[in-house]
Amino acid sequence: MTLRGIIFDLFHTLTGVESEWSGLPWTSDALGIERHVWNEALTQRSHWRLTGEVRDPVEIVRALAHAIDPTISEETVVGAAAFRQERFRRVLVNIPPDSLGLLAELRKRGFRLGLISNADASEIAAWPSSPLAECFDAEVFSCRVGLVKPEPAIYIECLNRLGLSAGECIFVGDGGSNELRGARQVGLYSVFVSGAIEELWPERIPALAEAADLHIRALAELLSLSAINAAGVEGAPLPRRLGIPVSRP
Repeated sequence: MTLRGIIFDLFHTLTGVESEWSGLPWTSDALGIERHVWNEALTQRSHWRLTGEVRDPVEIVRALAHAIDPTISEETVVGAAAFRQERFRRVLVNIPPDSLGLLAELRKRGFRLGLISNADASEIAAWPSSPLAECFDAEVFSCRVGLVKPEPAIYIECLNRLGLSAGECIFVGDGGSNELRGARQVGLYSVFVSGAIEELWPERIPALAEAADLHIRALAELLSLSAINAAGVEGAPLPRRLGIPVSRP
């Protein structure tokens, strides 16, 4: 089937490396919580924030922080929430030029573009000010639709908005939230892009690569895929063996 659409993850896929997001303190540091403990709570025990059940930025941080340490003061919580929201504002308004250039080129080649992001309301509060906001034909944020990757329904929601089938699309992401396996389960060809997470979780890369149809390091490598170079040509192939890297430009 002809490749017609490309669906992207947002954070750590289209954004820059996290060390360049901001000079502001990490939320965990502002709260006085060990970073790995905070990250575990954020990623493993906060389905409620991702589905939009709680939307207030201070309430989100308070609930997560007090589940770890109920003695953290309200002043500390409010300050950490302000830092957190500003960090995400900065990352959304300072998207790497390479990401924007890639999206522009894919649109020029005729692809419909989608976005699926697991994000709470405070993380995407600055979305209207992001240069990415004009780049997609369909945007699906978990906190707005009440669905979370890797649930099949969130991928299907994006496909429906694009007006395409899973067999006509590929999904590109850093592999967080088991998103690559979720994409494959609904029939999407999955591409793992590892560049932005090499500084954070290099030990996770082999397992994430195994969950995908293809592993690339940089987004620009997408343009080397023959199916993308042959946009609109019936039968343009996609490599189907796990972990086959495309040639680097």
